[in-house]
Amino acid sequence: MTTDARPLPDPIRAAIFDMDGTLIDSEAVQHRAFVETAAALGWPLSDDILEAMVGVNRDANELMLAQRLGADFPLRRFYEDADLLFEAAVDAGLPLRPGAELILDHFRKAAIPLALCTSTMGGKAQDRLEKAGLLHYFDVVVTRSDVTHPKPHPEPYRLAAERLGIDPADCVAIEDSYAGVRSATAAGIATVMVPDLLPPTEEQTLVVARVLPSLSDLRDLLLAPTES
Repeated sequence: MTTDARPLPDPIRAAIFDMDGTLIDSEAVQHRAFVETAAALGWPLSDDILEAMVGVNRDANELMLAQRLGADFPLRRFYEDADLLFEAAVDAGLPLRPGAELILDHFRKAAIPLALCTSTMGGKAQDRLEKAGLLHYFDVVVTRSDVTHPKPHPEPYRLAAERLGIDPADCVAIEDSYAGVRSATAAGIATVMVPDLLPPTEEQTLVVARVLPSLSDLRDLLLAPTES
């Protein structure tokens, strides 16, 4: 599926990537940790709650869980146990999303600066990138620790473009989640959505430049000759 709500800049002067669910196949692992932990605690989470947690920073998710499940929900224990499961998976090695190194190599060979923009906290984000073998690709890394207002607010993407020294209008963002798409497009950046756990809704297809099945498809799109 493709759309042209906001054409990709020509030329693309910088690319800004989300991390979890876009480059690293971590969202599905995190999802399983949440499901298993909640079930073990006797509080199985509904699909709509689990979907609402995708691509959203922890502070917002904690608030949402407290509001929807009430004071009896063991929020601290839930996250402690889920973190243990997830970090064990990180230590064992998380796979990359299909085409991740392919698209990063494409931009690097084209001498296009790269930034990472994630809702994960600073130390954890750096560690995850390093263990995945991706940290060396990025000129700039913007994490939850760097901003006052995380995704879906535009601040993270605006900061990434600012640190790169590139006008947002000359950047492309690559995202998998609804919150990420909202953040990048609100920052004035043409956005490519490569869905992971959640399919694109009409809201996303109306605002992104493209919806593509994989990062390999993005590389192919960028290599395709343009019509005169």
